[in-house]
Amino acid sequence: MNRLRVLPAALIAIAVAGGTLVPTGVRADPIGAEAPPAKDTPPARFKALYEREWAWRQEQEAGADDEDGPGAAADHLPKVDPDTQDARTAYWQQVMAELDAIDRGALDAPTRIDFDVYRNQIATLLDQQRYRAWEMPFNSDTAFWSDLGFTARGTFRSVEDYRRYLAQLADIPRYFDQQVANMRAGLARGFSQPRVTLAGRDQSIADVAGAGGEDNLFYTPFKDMPASIPAAEQAQLRQQALAAIERSVIPAYAGLLAFMREEYLPKARTTLAAEALPDGKAYYRAQIREFVTEDMDPEQIHRIGLREVARLRGEMQQVMAEVGFKGSFSDFLAFLRTDPQFYARTPQQLLEHAAWIAKVMDGNLGRYFGRVPRQRFTIKPVPDDLAPFYTGGRGGLDTYWLNTWNLPSRPLYVLPALTLHESSPGHSLQMSLAAETAELPEFRRYGYLSAYGEGWALYCEYLGQEMGMYTTPYERFGYLTYQVWRAARLVIDTGVHHEGWSREQALAYLRDNAALSEHEITTEVDRYIAWPGQALSYYLGELKIIELRRKAEQALGAKFDIRNFHDAVLSLGSVPLPVLEARIDQFIAEGGKSPWGEAATGR
Repeated sequence: MNRLRVLPAALIAIAVAGGTLVPTGVRADPIGAEAPPAKDTPPARFKALYEREWAWRQEQEAGADDEDGPGAAADHLPKVDPDTQDARTAYWQQVMAELDAIDRGALDAPTRIDFDVYRNQIATLLDQQRYRAWEMPFNSDTAFWSDLGFTARGTFRSVEDYRRYLAQLADIPRYFDQQVANMRAGLARGFSQPRVTLAGRDQSIADVAGAGGEDNLFYTPFKDMPASIPAAEQAQLRQQALAAIERSVIPAYAGLLAFMREEYLPKARTTLAAEALPDGKAYYRAQIREFVTEDMDPEQIHRIGLREVARLRGEMQQVMAEVGFKGSFSDFLAFLRTDPQFYARTPQQLLEHAAWIAKVMDGNLGRYFGRVPRQRFTIKPVPDDLAPFYTGGRGGLDTYWLNTWNLPSRPLYVLPALTLHESSPGHSLQMSLAAETAELPEFRRYGYLSAYGEGWALYCEYLGQEMGMYTTPYERFGYLTYQVWRAARLVIDTGVHHEGWSREQALAYLRDNAALSEHEITTEVDRYIAWPGQALSYYLGELKIIELRRKAEQALGAKFDIRNFHDAVLSLGSVPLPVLEARIDQFIAEGGKSPWGEAATGR
């Protein structure tokens, strides 16, 4: 979601496009140094620049895993100290200067798209550097320390994999020391997470600090090792793991726990708004640019949200009338939140229901998409240590993470919408197609822009209506409650960060308009408070895709083919919304043809 995938706020500078800079003492050549000779033309200079810089980003962020999969293999964790951050800033400033020296008009049409996408990535990275976002490397949703747990749950196939992992465990104390130093600097200037969103967020640290030996999360890869590794070597690796957990992992987590409880929480700010941070108005506007990929006024966004919530509320009331419910809207929400018919009895039942929905969706793909990816996804429960503060589900390239914790907060009537969003045709299909589109540069195949990615996933919920995926009035209401939930984000995010709303106001607004459980309402509102701007990307992205589809339908008339339209959107990889709009204008001008052609799509 954000680097190659959806990443937590802790790595938001790389969520859009990747990496860290070369740390002090590591080679950091000027952009043009040691490069092979190239023709001195704008296309050649641009290609040489982005290929070198993209490879450099991936190398420097090697070792950082998250919920969507492993980063590049490494025997260390990324460096995040101020010297590294300053070097990163200087490097991207140089990249931007070289970009601006390239004549965009001298590029052909496809390369101009590459240029616009790439420049947006670099501008966003520089914005995050400008506001020193690394001094707040976590939020109420995700954190640098919990991301390491995904490394521990990864797939290890060789002795080399295990040795690299052991080296990463040994590097945790250094990594945590640098993160703590950055957070102290943030506290000193008033750049911290709001205190109200931090309650209980230290539990995942305490779980690791308090578990010894084989009970520790980081011992997980050694419990079931590949048979190809000789038994004697397995035993040796296990002993090394136990030693690393005792000497490095537990002390590092214990130190971080003490810092969070004794220093960070007492000194964290009592304000909520992003605009209350240092240079807060400019910071929040930068967050909007990052997540919306357009420069929009927060008051304009607030008005759009109010309008859409009112419209969706009317549709929800129509469903109430259809099922013959006689009480008020709030009574209906209470009924949905409490009636046992709407909830799974076991985690396995929830997982199986999601799997059934995903398989039914498979039967729709050929009618709505010209090209589908070879990559397939699996469905897994959210790990126990993350589940209490995790969203209901989250998807990526190869995994749909479904939260089976606290089943009374996981209604079945929203599961079709959630599954379409997180797996197929949402995140997994979109990200897989991008990765498999070999003609795109890697920064487009593997980059992720939230307005496009989340907008597409939310549009897939909308598409579920046409596909017949909502089979009961309650599932249609679940779809609508997911839509109004995302529309409400426009109101709440701007309400908190620009209009001065309290947490109680935000909770009441979401509670009054969406049939979410109380647990989800609290978790979501804290997420919006702790991660300014991110929540805006979903609904604004969906509105843009729907607007462009209607434009294409009207312009093309009988020539409009929904499969070709989806191909045109998905062929781009993840792009800023203005780039998407320009591509659909081109799609219309070309007569509505699939960019992949009929042969490539099997028609």
